[in-house]
Amino acid sequence: MTPPSRQPARRRTAVLATVPVTVAALLGTTGPTAAGTTGAPGAGDPYFPLSGNGGYDVRHYDLTLGYDPGSRRLDATAVLTARATRKLTRFDLDLKGLKVTAVTVDRTAAAFRRDGQELVVSPRHALREGQEFRVTVAYHGTPKPVTDPDGSADGWITTDDGAFVAGEPQGAMTWFPANGHPKDKASYDFTITVPQGRTAVANGVLLGQRTAHRKTTFRWRETQPMAAYLATATIGKFHVERYTTRDGIQVYNAVDAREARAAAPVLKKLPAVLAWESKLFGPYPFRSAGSIVDHAPDVGYALETQTRPLYDSAPDLDTLVHESAHQWFGDSVTLTAWKDIWLNEGFATYAEWLYSEQHGGRSAQRAFDALYARPAGDGLWAYPPGDPGSGAHIFGTPVYARGAMALHALRRAVGDRDFLRILRAWTTAHRGGHATTAQFVRLAEKTSGKQVDRLLRTWLYTQGKPNRP
Repeated sequence: MTPPSRQPARRRTAVLATVPVTVAALLGTTGPTAAGTTGAPGAGDPYFPLSGNGGYDVRHYDLTLGYDPGSRRLDATAVLTARATRKLTRFDLDLKGLKVTAVTVDRTAAAFRRDGQELVVSPRHALREGQEFRVTVAYHGTPKPVTDPDGSADGWITTDDGAFVAGEPQGAMTWFPANGHPKDKASYDFTITVPQGRTAVANGVLLGQRTAHRKTTFRWRETQPMAAYLATATIGKFHVERYTTRDGIQVYNAVDAREARAAAPVLKKLPAVLAWESKLFGPYPFRSAGSIVDHAPDVGYALETQTRPLYDSAPDLDTLVHESAHQWFGDSVTLTAWKDIWLNEGFATYAEWLYSEQHGGRSAQRAFDALYARPAGDGLWAYPPGDPGSGAHIFGTPVYARGAMALHALRRAVGDRDFLRILRAWTTAHRGGHATTAQFVRLAEKTSGKQVDRLLRTWLYTQGKPNRP
């Protein structure tokens, strides 16, 4: 996600969360599974209790979408291949809005009902623990974004020529039925049909496109594990650029004509940025890369959609570095709970500092010093980045800036050589998977041979302004 310091409109006013946190907690439905043979309606995340579901893991999503920007109607079918983690007579999928017309489980019609953001499915035959099954959901309607606890919008956001589709933290459910917590990653296939003249851009590699009867169908595939919030199906009138880097990465850039002139010099640096980050963080984790530069002036942020970051306007170089770094920190190595969001944003912000330092700009130390000079009453010290306290704070300044400061304090404590070894060990150990702050602390101590748990606890979890390291 774009640091809020450059996108102040994104993260300002806290509003009531769309998810009834206290009610869910009182009902005891926030754990990974509920009693009996019913999958829980939430994955147990305290910030977003109804995000994700219990009782199964999704292995693959096959999404077939047809979208008309004129009527804003979406006609879709989603096929989820999943494995039951317990015996199931009922399970939930995250899906907000949209009309469901049919659900099958292993090609047999299943009973279903809607309960808020949950699609509750009761298969005709109970699913055995360990059984692989396929759920097919047919649905349609006018997708609308969700309002997050901080007042911003995410999900399917309409634009004047299509849709800006950015799902962090809970917007995936606005356009496809999902197990919508980052803990459940899967591979994806997308088949997206739009009016001729529009381009539909998703994650991974473009397998092909075909135009017939004034409509164009695009087929995309992402084989690497991906959290639902990182999926996109952005649609618009884009100029497309395709090439392969020296490292064999397939690049696909889609740019709105209104942003093309400003975006061109920055996007030209993408191969060099990826090569530089690969030297620091380890091999680039995916087969493809690129950028989606839309003209979406009401959005106010960019997002690290996997393989192909999504920008609401032409990005500057810092933003490109930030969102590209997320391909390692957030996309490949994904958080396990939203309170650990600093593992995404603090690392991507520190990547900006390192890039500046190594390319003739301000050093990381100077960036740290400038922030540390802020008085104790400044918003930078308002809450600890390692546990911001609510979904309203996960994209606040402390998560980004103080998270990066924690990494710089670690670097000062262990030295440059061990610090870079820690970063590479982190992306290697958890490539394609999940991780927690506790795991990062253990890895840092193991790699450096130094005790840094107290230092990181101070910078990540204490209230107020820490003493200077």
